[in-house]
Amino acid sequence: MAKSKTVFVCNECGYESAKWLGKCPACNSWNSFFEQKVEKLTDNKTEKRKTNTPKALNTYEGKEFSRKSTGFTEMDRVLGGGLVKGSLVLLGGEPGIGKSTLILQLCDKVKGEGKVLYVSGEESAEQIKLRADRLGINNEDILFLGETDIDIVRQAIDDVSPKLVIIDSIQTMYSDELSAAAGSVSQVREITSQVMRICKSKDITTIIIGHVTKEGNIAGPRVLEHMVDSVLYLEGERYFSYRILRGVKNRFGSTNEIGMFEMKQEGMCEILNPSDILISERSDNPAGSCIIASMEGTRPILVELQALTTQSVFGFPKRTANGVDFNRLSLLIAVLEKKAGVLLGNQDVYLNVVGGIRINEPAIDLGVVAVVASSFKNISIPNDTVIMGEVGLTGEVRRINFIEKRLKEAEKLGFKTCIIPESNKKGLKDSYKLDIIGVKNVREAMRKIGI
Repeated sequence: MAKSKTVFVCNECGYESAKWLGKCPACNSWNSFFEQKVEKLTDNKTEKRKTNTPKALNTYEGKEFSRKSTGFTEMDRVLGGGLVKGSLVLLGGEPGIGKSTLILQLCDKVKGEGKVLYVSGEESAEQIKLRADRLGINNEDILFLGETDIDIVRQAIDDVSPKLVIIDSIQTMYSDELSAAAGSVSQVREITSQVMRICKSKDITTIIIGHVTKEGNIAGPRVLEHMVDSVLYLEGERYFSYRILRGVKNRFGSTNEIGMFEMKQEGMCEILNPSDILISERSDNPAGSCIIASMEGTRPILVELQALTTQSVFGFPKRTANGVDFNRLSLLIAVLEKKAGVLLGNQDVYLNVVGGIRINEPAIDLGVVAVVASSFKNISIPNDTVIMGEVGLTGEVRRINFIEKRLKEAEKLGFKTCIIPESNKKGLKDSYKLDIIGVKNVREAMRKIGI
C-alpha cells in the first residue's frame, strides 16, 4: 500500500518544502522543519463540508462539563475540580521526576469508575507491576498494553471501551503512515491528532505523558500544547523531595494553579498546607532570612527567602539566584544601592528560595530587598514578620494583587506583623489580628523593619 504524500513544514513560520532543510529560508530558524502528512480532499469530504453551515450561537444549548475526581485534592485543584469527561490532558516533566508514579496512583484512585487502559511504550508489564506493588496499588480494572503502534492502540480502545486511557509516553508512539522515526516532530504531532480524535469521538478521558527538552518545554512541535485541553507540568529539583504540579493551560478552569506533592517511598503524597511545610525548618532568627507571601494561581503560599552577602575576592562581584529570576535580583540590588544607600558593589550576593520551588511574581521584590540588606548589615528580621510588595526602579513600593488572601494566610500560620505597600493598606476592608505596616518606598521599609 502506497504511503501518503508528505511535506516538510517549518515549526516557527509555517514555510513548506518538499525536502528537509536545516535552516528555514523564510525565518532563518535552524532545525525547525518537521514532516507533515498531506491529505487530499475527496468528493465525499467536500459534500460533508458543504452541509455544515454556520448557525447562530444563541441556538446552541450550553452544557455543564461532567467532572470526575482524580482522588488527589491537589490535582483536582490544578484541573479546576477534576478530570472532564472526554478531555485530553498532557502531563510533562523531566525524566525521573515522578510522572509515571503519579499517573499510576491516579489509576488506582479512580477505582470503581470503569476500566483504565494503561498504554506504555517505555516499560514492560513486569516493571509496571513492580512499581504498582511498591505503591500498594490493587485495582483490577487497570488493563496494561505494551505497544507503540497507534493502530494497535486504537483497536485496543475499541475492544476494551475504557473510561480512562493513559499513554506513556507520546514520544514512543508511531504511525505507519509517516516514514519518520518515533519521537520525531511529525510523529508526535500526528499521534496526538489521532489520540485527540479518538478520545473526543468516544468521550474517553485521556492523559498523555510527554518528555521535555533541555529548555524545559514539551518535546515536539509547539502546536502539541494547543491541541490538548489541559497542559500540566510536574516540576521539582532532583535533590529535593517536593514536587509541584503546575497547570499552564486549562480550557475547563483557571491557569497557573499549582498542587504540591512530596515524593516518598510509598509514592506521591499530597501536601495540603504548603506554607507550613516550607517554613517549618526555619531556625530561630538568623540574619539574611525572611518570610514572603507569594500567590500561585489562587493559592497564597508563605515561603522562606535566604540571602548571603560576602566580600568579593575578584574584581567583578558574583550574583547567584536560585528560585528567582537572576535579572530581577540584579535590578533590585541596583535599587537597594541607589535608593537605600546599601553599597553592594564589592559584595557577592547569593539568594535562595527554600524548598527548591521557583517564584516569578513581582510581589516578592520587597522581601528580596529586605533579606539582602539583612545579610549585608548582619541584622535579623523579626521572626514573626511577613514581607510583601513590588519595588519600582525609583524605589517606590507598589500595590500587589490578592492582598487579603496573603494576609489571611499569614494570620492563619500565627505571624504577628506584615509589611505591605501603603496603597494596599488604605484599601483593606477586613480586620486582621495582625500589625499591618504600610510603606511607600524602600528606605521607609528598611526603617520599619529595623535594618
